Amino acid sequence: MRALSALALMLSCAVGQAAPQRIVSLNMCTDQLLIDLAEPRHIVGLSPFARDPARAFEATRAARFPILSGTAEEVMVIRPDLVVSSRYMKRETRQFITARGLTLVEFDDPRTLAEARTQIAEMGRLLGVETRASERLAAFDAALSELREAASRKTLQILPLARRGWVAGSETLLADLLREAGLMNAAGALGFKAGGFASLEAVIALKPDALLLTRTEFRAEDQGQAILLHPAIQAMFPAEKRITLPERLTVCGGPMLTEAMRQLAREIRRLGR
Repeated sequence: MRALSALALMLSCAVGQAAPQRIVSLNMCTDQLLIDLAEPRHIVGLSPFARDPARAFEATRAARFPILSGTAEEVMVIRPDLVVSSRYMKRETRQFITARGLTLVEFDDPRTLAEARTQIAEMGRLLGVETRASERLAAFDAALSELREAASRKTLQILPLARRGWVAGSETLLADLLREAGLMNAAGALGFKAGGFASLEAVIALKPDALLLTRTEFRAEDQGQAILLHPAIQAMFPAEKRITLPERLTVCGGPMLTEAMRQLAREIRRLGR
């Protein structure tokens, strides 16, 4: 259903028919792509998480658009020309929408920069804004070149570390970002693919050159922060051995990745001083 709907919509735009004028997004990541590429007047609804400042890169811009509860019934009331969402949408919601004749296009969660680039281009075609999408991709490629240049100055082994010792596995978007930059992901030695929890002892044994964290400051708010506040971690990784990359820059594929690469380049240059 996804492929047929997407192809039909792209072909209609290619032969000069009107691009979708009323668009709904039911997923936080498609929210980001839609806000960045679509004309504001065409966005008639976003997902419940579109304004989450911790995870949604476009949270501030999302404030101007209606926020939906995410139910299929609500979408039917709006009757948009196009609904975009994640492939992991509830099956019942998907079936309800498509059975009533609405065009639904679902996007996978990208696990590589290449997949993220493809999604930007695909959303541009769906919306009939190919030129705008091409501009975003040019900025994307320029940021990647900047990051690779910064990373080439020094061999660095980086360990992405989050709450409770969670590390990004080899088949994640963050891992591919490090790989494409020419950086070594220390988590690779742990054998995780989608990601997993590393013990304090494992983190210390890896001896990475730097930690990649989502926040600059950590407080003893709960047990989830314990590993990041442990004296051994504090001693081994002072501020000059910590890279900060907020979660909202890497949780989705889209415009935020350009900023993620620029910020990572700045952080790497700082480490190299």
